[in-house]
Amino acid sequence: MAASILDFSPERRAEVSEVEDLRLVHSLQECSEWAYEELLARFQQPVYALALRLLSDPSEAADVVQEVFLKVFRNIGNFRGQSSLKTWIYRITVNEAHNTRRWFFRHRKREADVDLGAEETRDWKETIPDRSRSPFEVAFDHEQHVMIEAALQRITPIFREAVVLRDIADMRYEEIAEVLGVTLGTVKSRILRGREALRAELAGNLQRGRVLRLVPKTAE
Repeated sequence: MAASILDFSPERRAEVSEVEDLRLVHSLQECSEWAYEELLARFQQPVYALALRLLSDPSEAADVVQEVFLKVFRNIGNFRGQSSLKTWIYRITVNEAHNTRRWFFRHRKREADVDLGAEETRDWKETIPDRSRSPFEVAFDHEQHVMIEAALQRITPIFREAVVLRDIADMRYEEIAEVLGVTLGTVKSRILRGREALRAELAGNLQRGRVLRLVPKTAE
């Protein structure tokens, strides 16, 4: 009996997460101020991180975040729980990124910015210092991070989406299929092709070694 009470298996955690999501959704539908704050606390940074990697522009990513949560607030009454709350929000994020990208190509000439400053390419993880590593190691890893982020932006958007959702957002294949509105087989194919395209981009700009090992070879 004690084992069932202290059940921290992935299945049990998923059940708890679903219950928490339902409670949050119900509170949002009742216009609870607490629920709005909780929603932002849980999803604002992940949504921004996803949008930034899909668009590679901080200001556009911030605009996408605003649009995403406006749509969440306006449409939460229609949420029926056919997918998880996270999957639903990520689907809106990907769609908004698509809309932004279409507007970009329609109204502005694309510019290739290969001279990004250090602050423009850092994410929240890099603001936490690791005192156990040498300055050389930190600089080397930062260079790897910058090159991977830049390479991500050069691969086909539909492959980039799949790779980001799997390897960075750590979503399951089934969740990615729901977010992108495609079959499971298509998801695996896009991840595989996206990883290969990413490895090819990196191989063309950096010696083979630690960076290439960061990109899985198969859709695992």
